[in-house]
This record gives sequence, C-alpha cells and structure tokens, in this order.
Amino acid sequence: MGFLVLSLGMLSAQMPVGWNRPTNLPSDYVITPFGYFHPSCVHEIKQGETLLGDGRIRFADGTEELVASSCGFPRYSPSGELVVEGNPEPLEISWSWIEAGQVSKSTNYGKVTATWTVPPTPKTNHGQTLFFFPGFAHVKTNPPNEEPIIQPVLGWDDGQQGVGPWNIASWDCCPSGQTWYSTPLTVNTGDKIQGTVKNTCKAGSQSCSKWSITTKDVTTAQSTTLTTDYSQPLSFPWALAGVLEVYSIYQCSDYPPNRSIKFSNVALWDDNFKRITNPGWTGMLLVKKGSTTPWCNYAVKTTPTGATLTY
Repeated sequence: MGFLVLSLGMLSAQMPVGWNRPTNLPSDYVITPFGYFHPSCVHEIKQGETLLGDGRIRFADGTEELVASSCGFPRYSPSGELVVEGNPEPLEISWSWIEAGQVSKSTNYGKVTATWTVPPTPKTNHGQTLFFFPGFAHVKTNPPNEEPIIQPVLGWDDGQQGVGPWNIASWDCCPSGQTWYSTPLTVNTGDKIQGTVKNTCKAGSQSCSKWSITTKDVTTAQSTTLTTDYSQPLSFPWALAGVLEVYSIYQCSDYPPNRSIKFSNVALWDDNFKRITNPGWTGMLLVKKGSTTPWCNYAVKTTPTGATLTY
C-alpha cells in the first residue's frame, strides 16, 4: 500500500496532517475514496441534481450545465504514484483497500444494500483517513483505475468541509479522471448507516445508464443521494458487501478501538431484481503480513448476509 515506515523518535509534539502522506504529492491535493485528486477535479452533486454522462450536471429544475467541468490536472494513487490513464495498475496500487467482502459474475447486478454502525473515534490521530463502504464496481481488472465505482461511503477525517470527522456521502469515481460526491452529512459514533446502490432501468437490463447511490443515517433519518445518468449504459458485475480503505495509518490505534466493523443485512439482487439468497461473498485481503507497516491483525469473515472486517 505504500505506507512509510517511521521510527517513534521522529514523532514530535505537533503531528503534521497526514503523517504518512506521500511526500511527492502537491500540497493542495485532496483525498477521495480513489486516491489523491486536485480539488478542481472533485465535484459535489447536490440533492435533486443528476450527474450526466459527459460530466455536466442536470439541476433540480430540469435545466442543465452548458459546459462540463474539466480536469486539467493529473491524479495520484494512494501510494503517491502518478496515475497514467489507460495504464493498468495492480488493485492494491490503484486503490488503498486493505480488505473487502466481495463477489463478481459475468452479468450485471441490479441492487445492493448493507447496514453498519459508525465506530468509536480512533484513540490516536496521525492525520489518518478511513473509508468504509459497500458498492458496485464496473469491472474488476481492466483496469480498475479507469472504471467507475459507485459507493455509499462512511468517512473518517476525509477533509470534507462543514461536517464532522465522521461523515457520509455517496461517490461516483472516476470517469474522465474526475470524481463526484453527494452533499456530505455529519454522523456520530453509534449511528446506524444504510447504504444502497441500485439501477432504475427495466428488469433484465444487462447494462444501465441510470444509477442511484444513497447513504442514509437511519438513526437521524437523514440521507444523501447521488444520481447518475451515464451517456452509455454500464454494467456493474462486481459487488462489494463491505470495504475498508485507509490512508496514513501509522499505528494500529489509528483505527477505531473496537478493531472491527460488521456489514450486516447485506442483500444483493440480480439484473432481474431477484434477490440472490446466497451471493457467495468471499473475503479479499489486499495486504500480506510483512508487506505493510503497521500490521493490525487484518482478517475478513463473510456470511450469506454480511461481512466482518477486522483491523
């Protein structure tokens, strides 16, 4: 994952933000659930608005942007490598995933839902960022850094403005080297979160241009939704029951002290919107012992209706 190994003697009274942030990154680049982007390439989609396939926004009143936002800046992988569009990269380089419960097939999925609870605040702060989410990915290996992933996300200290350190937003990344997110909302430890990703095409569609990603705080009844209308229909044959993605973990206490998160009530529907009784969720560990520092007892356990990620 590209984590830097630092001695405890290097710590000072004032810990800089992102202690393990790659040193070659421009200072204004921001963290997303898909690497580091220039701020001009990260766009908020407000409630009632729709992201169009060419990058323009359709507003709540039906009018549309005349010109799409453009991104004139490169992006960087979580390990700090410059991303060259069209150049396949290993999954662990493209994404800063630690572990996931996942399943894939050759045809389109129609809907996935999952619930999980906002963990306690980490005991230590070294500028780390944490993401927890279910979701769909367009394709698994061809290459992942170019293909859309749609995900309802719980984030910790991810740089969102105007919200608390624990917050939720729905994301769509990264067509045309850009990423979009719905308006973030503050959530609190103990709140129950429900994530839903679904298409709004007719049953049996092997691909669909219209997808809805909703992240809901069930405890407070608040939700934030990102709606897409791609210019070309896409299939999403890779389903995610739950994923842990991290940046700048320096020691294991940078994780929440409960040391695991459980995605429960996970349900998956096929392209005919028929619920799959046993999707065959499997654990995927993207780090090996000795390959990253620190090593925090990572493990994944799955059931037909859930995934527990240990950290």
